[in-house]
Amino acid sequence: MSSAAVTVNLEDLKNGDVSFSTLEEAFGPDSLGIIIVKNVPSEFVELRHRLLSYSSYLGNLPPAELEKIENPAAKYLTGWSRGKETLKNGQVDTLKGSFYANCAFYVDPSLSCAKPTAEFSAENFPEYLSPNLWPADTAIPGFQETFENLCRIIIDTAVLVARACDKYAEKEIPAYTPGYLEHVVKTSTTTKARLLHYFPAEPEDSKPQAEEMDDDWCATHLDHGCLTGLTSAMFINETKQSPEIPTSNGHTPRYLPALEELPSSPDPTAGLYIQSRSGKVVQVKIPKDCIAFQTGEALQRITKGKFKAVPHFVRGVRPGFSDGENGGSIARNTLAVFTQPNLGETVDADQGITFGEFARGIVEKNTTK
Repeated sequence: MSSAAVTVNLEDLKNGDVSFSTLEEAFGPDSLGIIIVKNVPSEFVELRHRLLSYSSYLGNLPPAELEKIENPAAKYLTGWSRGKETLKNGQVDTLKGSFYANCAFYVDPSLSCAKPTAEFSAENFPEYLSPNLWPADTAIPGFQETFENLCRIIIDTAVLVARACDKYAEKEIPAYTPGYLEHVVKTSTTTKARLLHYFPAEPEDSKPQAEEMDDDWCATHLDHGCLTGLTSAMFINETKQSPEIPTSNGHTPRYLPALEELPSSPDPTAGLYIQSRSGKVVQVKIPKDCIAFQTGEALQRITKGKFKAVPHFVRGVRPGFSDGENGGSIARNTLAVFTQPNLGETVDADQGITFGEFARGIVEKNTTK
């Protein structure tokens, strides 16, 4: 197994030139379960920079503003939350702020969430059937527009990755429905995006010491969708650059100023880690102008185990690390887009399980104390 993530060209995906051996190296049983796509549309870089800057602005809004976009009834799977998750050591996670949005707009701009079905309604499954809660444009101008445009590019690219996976599956899996994964990704109204703001860790008196590679910011987990699109993380010195909303003096700009991005994390151990099938833990770095895609449990089921979901976690910037001579508190921002089947789509034909049934079980497991 390679210890580096597999990288492919967007044009090769468009032209159907990604080999089966490349897909096996990226997603197969002995893989890291991740592929990096380079040469993505040029506007991706600007949109990524702006939205990840907005993540700091959002996380530092006054509590009264953030309360307006919280949805406890949906288990915070739409809108804003902080301090609602528990880490593996039992501590409440207050270092991470999270903003979820439904990506039904990709299929139909008039939709704010998936359409209810005979089995799933807003009353019995609000986690997936609650409308989006966007911050007011007066609070963060251009937030929704930027969020949606960046997600569209990521999902467009996910469709091409799914098409490549379909070609492989049609050859390797008996009775596989041709084009099924591409259909799932392209037509889904249940796809969700999660904008994350990892708040700076509180400084400590002692210098950081070498320590066990634990998952202090995002507990080890499997994604339960098909393909998870990931941007590279943005590291920001929030002491040097205040993430407070600039005063408008009566004028609302189209966008807020993008914040200056550090060239890299001050703490080299901070970032995304993947646990390979052999148990080896590997740090994966995503270039700023690329999109990465991780495998999820739904993909593993759809491909009958040919492509494997792998455990992964995020490690934060440890207390004591700062922006060199500038000092300061370091925040980490990123975006994940979870492409998922529609609620009624089958993810396990052998057991007759739909994605809605599968997702409901995952949500209940993750929220049961």
